[in-house]
Amino acid sequence: MKLIGMLDSPFVRRVAISMRLLGLPFEHAAISVFRGFDAFEEINPVVKAPTLICDGGSVLMDSTLLLLYAEALAGRSLMPTAPAELVRELRLIGLALAACEKTAQIVYERGLRPAEKRHEPWIERVTGQLHAAYRELEAELAAQPLDTSAEGIRQSGITVGVAWTFTQFLLPEVVPAGGFPYLGAHAAATEALPVFQAIPCDDAVTLGAH
Repeated sequence: MKLIGMLDSPFVRRVAISMRLLGLPFEHAAISVFRGFDAFEEINPVVKAPTLICDGGSVLMDSTLLLLYAEALAGRSLMPTAPAELVRELRLIGLALAACEKTAQIVYERGLRPAEKRHEPWIERVTGQLHAAYRELEAELAAQPLDTSAEGIRQSGITVGVAWTFTQFLLPEVVPAGGFPYLGAHAAATEALPVFQAIPCDDAVTLGAH
């Protein structure tokens, strides 16, 4: 299998970390949807990261769908099965993915749209949504921290950690870390794990075959 996309994307990174934890071998091609648009388009005409080229040649996209396939291949899951635990797991993942999406929207607005064409009311709304997602996550972690051990981490722990690192890497002034101590502690613990250190939030890194 071959995973396509840059590791500074939280969507690509959560898949790469999860596949490593599931023991699935894969190659990685660090192709940017911006700088490498033409090369990416040849692999996936939709140009969406992450993209996974399966061993049989099928091309899949969307991080959550890629993880469903990865878990089917591995024969085990990073998700709980008990309904009560699953509800919280899905809530946390949904909040973290929303935070990733809103962070990316702000970054794209700042980096791609000319300053004179930016719509400040829209930026304010997206920023409010970003803050709301992290406030909800902070409250969840304050009430019940997540397992951050290499043996016990679940998909929620991976995705929340990846999301917080992504936002702090790109928008630390928009979401000040001091206001979210539980999220900061969680991300620090996950980033200390060998699998996170081996797959950093860095667009200059290309993973070797594993």
